[in-house]
Order: sequence, then C-alpha cells, then structure tokens
Amino acid sequence: MAIECLVLGAGQEVGKSCVVVTIGGKRVMFDCGMHMGYHDRRHYPDFARALAAWGAPDFTSALSCVVITHFHLDHIGALPYFTEVCGYHGPIYMTYPTKALAPFMLEDYRKVTMDQRGQEEQYSYEDILRCMKKAYLQTDAAAEVIGIYHNSLLPDALDLSVIPLDLKQTVQVDKDLVIRAYYAGHVLGAAMIYAKAGDAAMVYTGDYNMTPDRHLGAAQIDRLKLDLLITESTYAKTIRDSKHAREREFLKAVHKCVSGGGKVLIPTFALGRAQELCMLLDDYWERMNLTVPIYFSAGLTIQANMYYKMLIGWTSQKIKDSHAVHNPFDFKHVCHFERSFINNPGPCVLFATPGMISGGFSLEAFKKWAPSEKNLITLPGYCVAGTVGHKLMSGKPMRIDLDKDTHIDVRCQIHQLAFSPHTDSKGIMDLTEFLSPKHVILVHGEKPQMAFLKERIESELGMPCFYPANNESVSIPTTHNLKMSTTERFITRCSAEQGKQSLRKRNLIHGTGTSEVNVTDEGEAEGVLLMERHKAPKILCEDELLQVLGMERHLVQFEAMSSSRIEAAVESELKRAEAADLGSEGK
Repeated sequence: MAIECLVLGAGQEVGKSCVVVTIGGKRVMFDCGMHMGYHDRRHYPDFARALAAWGAPDFTSALSCVVITHFHLDHIGALPYFTEVCGYHGPIYMTYPTKALAPFMLEDYRKVTMDQRGQEEQYSYEDILRCMKKAYLQTDAAAEVIGIYHNSLLPDALDLSVIPLDLKQTVQVDKDLVIRAYYAGHVLGAAMIYAKAGDAAMVYTGDYNMTPDRHLGAAQIDRLKLDLLITESTYAKTIRDSKHAREREFLKAVHKCVSGGGKVLIPTFALGRAQELCMLLDDYWERMNLTVPIYFSAGLTIQANMYYKMLIGWTSQKIKDSHAVHNPFDFKHVCHFERSFINNPGPCVLFATPGMISGGFSLEAFKKWAPSEKNLITLPGYCVAGTVGHKLMSGKPMRIDLDKDTHIDVRCQIHQLAFSPHTDSKGIMDLTEFLSPKHVILVHGEKPQMAFLKERIESELGMPCFYPANNESVSIPTTHNLKMSTTERFITRCSAEQGKQSLRKRNLIHGTGTSEVNVTDEGEAEGVLLMERHKAPKILCEDELLQVLGMERHLVQFEAMSSSRIEAAVESELKRAEAADLGSEGK
C-alpha cells in the first residue's frame, strides 16, 4: 500500500499551504492556507478540483480530519472558507495557542484587506464567527477579548469540530489513524505533525525553525521510523550567519535612520516576528537611552501580554525562567500608534500590519513614507510573489504601480534582514538526516531552490526526493510489516539463551569468565519460519517443524582429515582421471 500525496498549495511556491495525504486508507488535510500575493481564484487551494478527483459527495465524508500547524494566514487563511462556504464539518486539530490566536489573525486580515478589495469567494465576518466558535465554545473570556463573540450568530447545536492538541500527545483520530504534535519553534504554538495509519508513518513539518531565538525555542522531535517526510523549503539554498550579527545589522540600520531624522517602517504580522523585534529594540533603546518613539499599529502590546502570559509554556526556556520576575513582553518603549500620527514630523519606528506590505496599514504608511530619502523600509522576513514587499526585495524599484490609478515613488532606503522564523538549508538537511525517512517531499519553496535541495538530499543522504507543483500527486511506496506468531517452546528457548548470555556477562565482570566472551553479543535462538496457505506465519523450533511435517531427524556426519591425507586423496584422484583419459585415447 502506498501513501498518496496531493499538493493543493505551496507546491513550488510559498503560499496557501495545503497538502492532502492518503495514508493507510485515511485522508488527512495538512493546513488550509491562502496565498497572500493573489486576489483571484488562485487565492485559495482548488478544493473543488480535489473533491472531483476523490469522487466523494462532500468534503466531510472525503476527509478523516484537517490538521492546522500554526496561525499564519498562508497556513490557516482558507479555513473559514473551507468550513463555512465549502461545507466541511469534520474534525479539525490544532494546538492550544493556534486555537487561541487564529481568530484574531483571521479577523485582522479580513478587516484590513478583504473588505477593502471586495474580492470574490471570500469568507465573511460571520463565517469567521461560526468557524471559530468551534474553537471558543468553552473559552468565552478569550473570545470576548478578541471581540468576535456574538451568540446570535451561533447555532445552539453546533458540532465541536476544533480539537486542541498538546505537545507529544498521541491523539486517536479513529481506530486506525493517530496523530501527534511536536514543537516547531517558528511562531507561538507552531507544530510538526506525526501521522500513522496501519504500517505507514509520516511527518508534515509545516513551518519550523531549528535555531532558538529570543522568545521561542528550537524545533524538537523524536527519532521516528518514517516512510515519508514532507518538509518546508523556504530557504532551501540559504545558510544564515550568526543571529547576533543579524541583530547588530538590524539595530545599526534603524539607529542610523532615526539619528538622521527618518522614519522606519517594519511591516510585520501582529504576532510572531513582531515580538522578537520589539524585544530587541526595547532592550537596545534602554541601553542607548534613546527617546525616539517606537509604535505598533495594531495595539499589540495589550494583546501580546495577554496571550504570552496564558501560553508561557510554549516560549523559550529563558522566557519561562524569567517571566515570574519580569514579563519580557511588557515593552517599556513601545506604544500604540494612532492613525493621525502618520503625518507627524520627526523620527519614529513603526511596526505595521500586515507583513509583506500586502495591504492594510503597512501599505498606507508605505505610501506616505516611501517618497522620502530619509526614511527606511526594513523587511524582516520572506515576502511572497505578488506583494509590494516582494517587489522591494527583488531590487529597489523607482516606482511601484499598485493599480492603473495609484503609483508610489520609491526614494526611501530598503533594508532586507534575515529575521525570518523559517529554518535555513542547514536546518532542513539536519532534520532530514535526523529523521532518516525513506522518502522526502519538499513544499513551501521556490522551484529553483527546491531543485537544488532535492539534489543535495538525494546525493548526500541517499533519499528519493520530490517537489510536486500545485495540484500534482506523488505516490510513495510503504513497507508492509508482516505479523506472525511464535510457539511457546520457541519463546522459552529465547528466554533460556538470554539467561545464559546474562550469566556469561556477569561471570566476565566478576572475573570468573574467560576473556573470549564478547559482552556485546545478544542471546540468539534459531528458529524456522513456517508459512502455510490460509494460515498466519509462525516461528517454531526445528523439532516442532519435524512434527508438523511428520518426518524424522536425519544426521549427516563428516570425518575430519589432515592436510596430508587431503593431498594424498587429491593426488590419487588425479592419477585415476589421467588413466581414464589415456584409456579413452587408446580406443
């Protein structure tokens, strides 16, 4: 039996992560994201095409479950559409932090982006409420803080389909399928997912980081026996320099800009890299005694304190050790940004959402500040194709055309920094080597870089590697484990051999054994594998086999011979053969 992988998103691109894996007869959807660079039908995975290929009447019957790895929109952004518009009502799994933070991220994006564009096939505010009610039915207080709780929009008898996962918790989805979450770093609550059905096992990494940072630890996973590893490959060719060098470069660029009276725009999503950079700047401002204001456009300081206090167990060990004395997310120099501040004179630093300058207030600030040479745009992470951020990273443009009527002159400084929470090429190779799967599939990366990484994995690690495009399938062969029984006599013999070996080891340790005993040898018992038609395979002892076959034991004895006797026998045989040949010639 094979593992069938259908890539609905993040195939040879970064965006709308969505991979459907059929394993052991069970169909699991990993992630359900949107593409931040498109505003047409490519915005979401092609769900309808997948359903037609499966030949199923609806998504609920087609899928065993959906598993979301973390709250970033390219991994969860299509979930309300999938549940409320496409009609999926089966189980959905995500970690506790993802369950808590996803509604905030979804509503923030919908509010600042979707409403402004009037995009087709988008979910509504009410769709988010209904989808996320599944997660918040028993956490009303958190829902009220986010401000998306309205009983009038929620039916009384609602299927509780969002199920929280804890780290290393083995969840029995049904009698054949189990899943388990492992710490992925990357963002608060991000998880790598292990899935096993029957004899087949796999890991889907989602996004992960093999290097710890200021507020999150490095990814951690057990050494598992896997048929397949599906890994992100965002930075398939990049090997980063030290974290401290990157931090120094970032602080130097920001300080230089504000010292010259300029404004610094840092486009970032409300939760994740924002905390990392706020901690870094807040500490630097304190040490350098700077008074230039640092702003956040989404009221993050209030939201982050609440979430990180609740979810402190998912942060780095340093944060866990210190949070009782001092809350590291209580930023002394970071304050809320009012929209009217955008035209204020003088220097400042602004964190604005969303990241990648794909819309919202980060785009509004960019329009205002890009024409000034004194200002700086710092891009701290990856930007997908189609976004303003990606255009800036591809080489400083002199002008950006948002549409036929909107043009932005770009005279500001552009600074790209490797603060992305994704692992680099070395991290991908290290994880792959550690897990040693039989096969590897690359997703969430750009095609040329994926091709490079595929060659490395195959040549250096000897593992077959694939990087399918969107809507392509890959079939992965699996190892079938044969179950067999043993006889009581064979088990007794194994136990006896182990007992003898243990005795020999003890004798050697206490000086009563001979030096020829190899203490690393394990006790072995020889047996015979019997496979009969229509019966389960069985291991039994040799004498038991004779009984089954109705045969008696036959012994063959050999006589030992010295080398001189062997030589004499060989010489005699050669002479006899020579005489026979001569006789033949005479005839």
